[in-house]
Amino acid sequence: MISMDLAKQTCIPCQEGAPKLTEAELADLLPQLPGWEVVDNHHLTRSLRFIDFQTALDWVNAAGAICEVEGHHAEFSLGWAHAEAVIYTHKVDGLTQADAVLAAKLNGIDV
Repeated sequence: MISMDLAKQTCIPCQEGAPKLTEAELADLLPQLPGWEVVDNHHLTRSLRFIDFQTALDWVNAAGAICEVEGHHAEFSLGWAHAEAVIYTHKVDGLTQADAVLAAKLNGIDV
């Protein structure tokens, strides 16, 4: 079983061929990742709404800083009063525990 305190963990870089999360593991983790959706058992996505462009930009900048610290990078899109994040592990072309950890950390951003 995967540890349930995701936001306190560190993203551990994976190697090619590292195990992907199973559907059962994803189902167990998703309640800990409010706002995130599993898409095609391949990636996590979250759409966020804000009061204006600057607040959306502030969130993306804070999220990017977390990605740099963790050495695990999400994909972001940004527009007026909204942002979207997409997370998956490119090396395995799917989801790993590091993706869940990063999503949990991004949920902790307060802008």
